[in-house]
Amino acid sequence: MIPAMPTPARRRTRPEPPARPREGFWTRLLRRARRRLIRTHDRLIHALYDLISWLDVHAPAEKRYFRVAIFGSSRIRTEDEQYARVRELARQLSYAGCDIVTGGGPGLMMAANEGARSGAYRYGTRSFGLTILLPLEEQPNPFLDEVQAHKTFFSRLHQFIRLSHAYIVVDGGVGTTLEALMVLQLLQVRLLGHRPLIFLGPMWHGLRDWLREEVVARGLAGPDLLDLAHWVDTIEEAIEIVRAERDRFLEGNEVVLPPPVEEAEERGAGEGATAGI
Repeated sequence: MIPAMPTPARRRTRPEPPARPREGFWTRLLRRARRRLIRTHDRLIHALYDLISWLDVHAPAEKRYFRVAIFGSSRIRTEDEQYARVRELARQLSYAGCDIVTGGGPGLMMAANEGARSGAYRYGTRSFGLTILLPLEEQPNPFLDEVQAHKTFFSRLHQFIRLSHAYIVVDGGVGTTLEALMVLQLLQVRLLGHRPLIFLGPMWHGLRDWLREEVVARGLAGPDLLDLAHWVDTIEEAIEIVRAERDRFLEGNEVVLPPPVEEAEERGAGEGATAGI
């Protein structure tokens, strides 16, 4: 018995697309005008980015103040141990004469700004908040001396980079990681110099291991990638790194920190007593 031949599989074909209606003169004219408008819009945005880059390169560097950016989560509550830890970190940095820059929101950002406010009464340091207009973002925290609102993450990240001379990364989520990796990339391509990036706490050990095992080990980055950042577990280690950079900054720019408030008050009291005599 001769076996039956297998039935050949039918090739499935897609249905023919519906016939496109014939384009009229005015429809074609509007379509081309819209395309030209979109291209002009894109070129204008690119030209504005070029202008911003040119201004950034030629703008005079800030040599009067030393500022430290602290990146952290907005979800940490005030009663959390990490909140008190970051507040103490910012307080000690503020007492060392450093301005503090954060995202200006709640959580660990507020902890940093609250700690910075303590030092503001001693050295006249300031507390900056670079806020972002988001549907879920709360109002700026009440410990800010200066608030600058941004509508995009791009401009906010750019100002973080420009405004700060050191960066400390505490516990945080996607936004904190984005900010930290942005700084790390700029250090990697040598667009930032002498600006320490400090990952503080055991949370970032996993990121360090991933960079070592999945990025550096596979040749996706140079072997010195991990050395571009500081990986510490205590606020004392972070403060020591920032102090060293602050001293280098002050020596290079001959900046003199204002005297402590206690000395200023004593001097004022002495002058008042002399005037009374």
